[in-house]
Amino acid sequence: MKPEKNLFRHESLQSIKGAQEILKAITKGLAKGVLSFSDGDGEIRLTPKGLINLKVTVRKEDDYHRLDIRLSWQASNGVSKKSTLQVSHDE
Repeated sequence: MKPEKNLFRHESLQSIKGAQEILKAITKGLAKGVLSFSDGDGEIRLTPKGLINLKVTVRKEDDYHRLDIRLSWQASNGVSKKSTLQVSHDE
């Protein structure tokens, strides 16, 4: 079975207040267990459960400052989505 792949990407210039509102919406979505992202180009819905890997990277170079926040997790409904390994030999 082919793995499901969906990609949503959005980039825009935001005020600090606008960025705060987006981050607040993400934290509320995490609390509810549903994250929905959409814009004019597409949409995606995620359902985080269990443990979440959090990665924070900060870079400051002269006038350029960058903060990356990455959340990742394994989607699992109690059923393994991995295929079963089969090994055979010629007789």
